[in-house]
Amino acid sequence: MPRYTVHVRGEWLAVPCQDAQLTVGWLGREAVRRYIKNKPDNGGFASVDDARFLVRRCKGLGLLDNEDPLDVALEDNEFVEVVIEGDAMSPDFIPSQPEGVYLYSKYREPEKYIALDGDSLTTEDLVSLGKGHYKIKLTPTAEKRVQKSREVIDRIVEEKTVVYGITTGFGKFARTVIPVSKLEELQFNLVRSHSSGVGKPLSPERCRMLLALRINVLAKGYSGISLGTLKQVIEVFNASCLPYVPEKGTVGASGDLAPLSHLALGLIGEGKMWSPKSGWADAKYVLAAHGLKPIVLKPKEGLALINGTQMITSLGCEAVERASAIARQADIVAALTLEVLKGTTKAFDTDIHAVRPHRGQVEVAFRFRSLLDSDHHPSEIAESHRFCDRVQDAYTLRCCPQVHGVVNDTIAFVKNIITTEINSATDNPMVFASRGETISGGNFHGEYPAKALDYLAIGVHELASISERRIERLCNPSLSELPAFLVAEGGLNSGFMIAHCTAAALVSENKALCHPSSVDSLSTSAATEDHVSMGGWAARKALRVIEHVEQVLAIELLAACQGIEFLRPLKTTTPLEKVYDLVRSVVRPWIKDRFMAPDIEAAHRLLVEQKGNWMF
Repeated sequence: MPRYTVHVRGEWLAVPCQDAQLTVGWLGREAVRRYIKNKPDNGGFASVDDARFLVRRCKGLGLLDNEDPLDVALEDNEFVEVVIEGDAMSPDFIPSQPEGVYLYSKYREPEKYIALDGDSLTTEDLVSLGKGHYKIKLTPTAEKRVQKSREVIDRIVEEKTVVYGITTGFGKFARTVIPVSKLEELQFNLVRSHSSGVGKPLSPERCRMLLALRINVLAKGYSGISLGTLKQVIEVFNASCLPYVPEKGTVGASGDLAPLSHLALGLIGEGKMWSPKSGWADAKYVLAAHGLKPIVLKPKEGLALINGTQMITSLGCEAVERASAIARQADIVAALTLEVLKGTTKAFDTDIHAVRPHRGQVEVAFRFRSLLDSDHHPSEIAESHRFCDRVQDAYTLRCCPQVHGVVNDTIAFVKNIITTEINSATDNPMVFASRGETISGGNFHGEYPAKALDYLAIGVHELASISERRIERLCNPSLSELPAFLVAEGGLNSGFMIAHCTAAALVSENKALCHPSSVDSLSTSAATEDHVSMGGWAARKALRVIEHVEQVLAIELLAACQGIEFLRPLKTTTPLEKVYDLVRSVVRPWIKDRFMAPDIEAAHRLLVEQKGNWMF
């Protein structure tokens, strides 16, 4: 018998259908009838016939025709929404689709797997898992480690040994011994009470990364989770069932308790959950729609799911990968600007950088040489000013290897820390099967990734800071020898005047965001957790800084390409002409003023999708 899960005014109803020839309108009326039946005041309706509604899929939000047969319009067990006409949206209403869901509009269940062992996950792999490119399985070695670790926990429970978090309460209640009959209830209470985050939910990509990273840590075999429970978690991941995880609430020690508790809450069938099939719905319905059952927690398993730095670190992985991409693209954009401003290539000479051989500096200088005028890639623009009387360029052009270079070295330093962290055991207590015991420690403290991500924000911000100054040089006719604000008929047209203001605003905002969050600490849990990392905010603001850097460089890229228009028919080098062509494939030249924001967004998307990274 077909069954549909229907959302009516914040409630989810399971509606069976004996006849698939019944219509969408019938389903809507039946859902409203069941909704009214459960309300003392009939939900404000005199009768079902009094309700006027629209029906739409949760997946993609497509409206359905009330006259269509159910077997034609919907799949079995599909999720739909009944929208009552005249309803005002509640301020705490969770839409059926989260922000950024367009990324999932073409979601296809992956066929390939990544085998996790807890030791060899890379930042690139985790980002790919977040994008839904792979499913997860465990290596045989990881399965054996998990089993041996669980044997230690089972023995502790059987022998009624007093061990923190297994047979005792948590935090301030660490000395409270819990009766054996209540050990499972203890774990459920832990997850429920700690699910106290606030703010917007993580996007599907970020929630997938968070869940995948927690699986990787559990695969190390130091958490005490049972192999059966871990495999259930993996099944949830592979079905792309993603719990509602608010982005705010972690202080970064003892781990990321609030967000990981929300993650675990969905796994036990409580709270909200999202999948490409269902949109947001009650977790129990989403799991059931994918043939999955809520996890029943055994002793220690609630703690195993929620104790660690995975929120900080998963967001940190995204930050590192996006930072790496935009750092490479910043060299391309800056090289194009240098061409437009008729700068010299002498500052990138190999001998200059050989005597100050910072790795990042040397690499950036090499990239500039590979892009700019050379015997291999001659530039007509460079040839046009070869014998001019200028001796050297402004710092924003001449010092790109030194400024961009240290950003690259910063990213490499941070990536090393994040890579270590994603393959680290961060629970408390730790279960050492080889010793047959548990040991309480502090691996859950997020100071390492917190400090690293604060450093990343400070480093990457400099790409936007120097880019904004180059935009100024492009727009200022006294510095560029180009029309003011890169547009003909200045005065009638304003050109890039306010685009430059946008860049300046983003750079200024970054200055505040670059204040390190990890220099702060507030004592929590009745002073038992008296020093914390504030790493959650470090990770979130690092991502915001990086997004601003991408947007500033998008504006510079558009400005540089517009500058090229005023140097035609001269050509730049072959690589930079390809960059120009790529931009012009999505943004046409400015002949006169037009709505500029979509063009900035189009250029930003080029950078985010790394369309120009084929060069390096």
